[in-house]
Amino acid sequence: MNKTKVGLFDRAFDIGIYIILILLVVVTLYPLLYVLFASFSDAGKLIVNKGILWRPLGFSLDAYKSVMANPGIGIGYRNTIFIVIMGVAVNLFMTALGAYVLSRKNVMWNNVLMFIIVFTMFFGGGLIPLYLIVKGVGLLDTLWSTIIPFAVSTFNLIIMRTSFMGIPDSLEESAKIDGANHFTILFRIIIPLSMPVIAVMILYYAVDKWNGWFYASVFIKSRELFPLQLVLREILIANSTDSMSAGASAGDRHQIGETIKYATIMVATVPILCVYPFVQRFFVKGVMIGSLKG
Repeated sequence: MNKTKVGLFDRAFDIGIYIILILLVVVTLYPLLYVLFASFSDAGKLIVNKGILWRPLGFSLDAYKSVMANPGIGIGYRNTIFIVIMGVAVNLFMTALGAYVLSRKNVMWNNVLMFIIVFTMFFGGGLIPLYLIVKGVGLLDTLWSTIIPFAVSTFNLIIMRTSFMGIPDSLEESAKIDGANHFTILFRIIIPLSMPVIAVMILYYAVDKWNGWFYASVFIKSRELFPLQLVLREILIANSTDSMSAGASAGDRHQIGETIKYATIMVATVPILCVYPFVQRFFVKGVMIGSLKG
């Protein structure tokens, strides 16, 4: 095969790859764009539209006004922000402590402890024992029930442990000679050198806390403690939009309810999407360090 044919083949191959990637981007991005366009659409025009949505149908902010006027959204935001901030803080602290201990070479029964921890990734006690434990320690119907029982993710612990193992032992030995204890070594040497992994852990834990709804639905019964995702679930599944479309007729209420659902999805999704640009530059580096070293 001459160079001309090879060049044509490579160019055709590259074009094929680009076409596939563009199609993947469209398939991935369009559902979000559809929700965005629908949330800004006129309710009457949206309800009769049966085709693909490429733009808002009659620009309207009525759905967002109704969503912002719903007190449940504000309460959900308050509870979710508390869960995310406190949850990520607890997760990072506990995961860093566990990863530091398990990454030290002179810890007794290190391999046994690691086996027991990894074992929990594949086998668990189930929902009922977890519910009984949460109830027994007095966390039932509190926001802490979505934080304390899930203080450490085994998967994230393994990533952080592997990253800590890649830090040279000479740094720890030098610190010990200078009189540093384990907490000083962890928080002043290990963690500052592991910021890419820490950034990835913040992203993982924050997304998990922001999107979490299942355990909140199991442990929390008081409506004033509902996180945002439970409010969103109630609106989407239980079709509970009447309180946000009060004053409209039955037919108009149904139409407005459709756009309210889409607006609620956007309100609940956009904040966590805004986090990605700030940690994107750490993401690949942090995951690769935590996965391959050691």
